[in-house]
Amino acid sequence: MTLSLNFATPVNTALLIYILYSVQKIVFPPISTPKTVPHEFKQGYSWMPKSHAPTVLFQTYTPKTLSPFDGKGGGRILLAINGIVFDVTAGRNFYGPEGMYGNFAGRDASRGMAKQSFDLDMLTPLDQPLDKLQDLRPDEIENMKGWIEHFSNKYVICGKLVENDAI
Repeated sequence: MTLSLNFATPVNTALLIYILYSVQKIVFPPISTPKTVPHEFKQGYSWMPKSHAPTVLFQTYTPKTLSPFDGKGGGRILLAINGIVFDVTAGRNFYGPEGMYGNFAGRDASRGMAKQSFDLDMLTPLDQPLDKLQDLRPDEIENMKGWIEHFSNKYVICGKLVENDAI
């Protein structure tokens, strides 16, 4: 059994030309230079951001000291879940005054997140003790833990929430 190349048929000739062309494109790729230099690189490129994010200190908050951080007037937006305070300012579209979770801004959102409810009655009044969440079902507690994990991966933890008279 001998291997022979027969270029007498047009199909074999076309396949050989295609293979040679493909190999040539791989071995000798076309080199083209851009006609213009992109304007954003004329001064050189820097990995430095235009401005640095503000420094966030870990603080202890009470419901009353947390409430001003509701994002109104373009300020920071904080919310708490199960005693952990998150800076959700980066998610202003969700947690800002016009966002779908805006009622949680500056508040303890534990019960609302656990029950997947955005109703205002899920929020504990500011002058009341913190919600102990003792009446939550196990699936609601797991749901709340899922939200804590989500927020921990996405936002900065900037404090803890304690009772009004604790500080």
